[in-house]
Amino acid sequence: MRVGRLTKPHGLKGGVKLELFTDNPELRFTPGAVFYLQVPEDSQWFGRTITMRELRWFNEAPVGFFTEVPDRTAAESIVRAILWIDEEAVAEGQEDDAWYDHQLVGLQVVREGANGPEVLGKVAEVQHFPAQDLITVTTANGPVLVPFVEAIVPSVDLEAGVMHVTPPAGLFEELEPAEGEDPA
Repeated sequence: MRVGRLTKPHGLKGGVKLELFTDNPELRFTPGAVFYLQVPEDSQWFGRTITMRELRWFNEAPVGFFTEVPDRTAAESIVRAILWIDEEAVAEGQEDDAWYDHQLVGLQVVREGANGPEVLGKVAEVQHFPAQDLITVTTANGPVLVPFVEAIVPSVDLEAGVMHVTPPAGLFEELEPAEGEDPA
């Protein structure tokens, strides 16, 4: 699982500013955490791992210190590397109602109808925004953006490959105007 990217050196003691791709840096960036590096094949860092020594915050920006990066010269040579972790190593700390994007993409989106379950479409994408996440559902009528909140997405069943939804009226279908109401 991709958790961050090294952006630029910080100071003379090997610190590297981080761009985080996780909403839980306290769990992912702990002392002793091992990161696999995604770098070009001609990089001296290709095929290597680095171990977190310490994570500090400077002006609200995360700065990582790694055992294998002792000074600024080493930090300059590793900039732009993408950090990956073993997904199984962090699965124990995962919340019950938390999923990775790749687990959700491809799930059938289903709602309970009068005649039983109704398949509305498939999850195509997960978009992350400050207020809430949105799920893009591909339907026969085009994409539909669904707020990923418990009131609308009460359950996800990865084993069955299903995301259950309780959407408000009009989210997946056109509403008929009420009698006497101007359709415009």
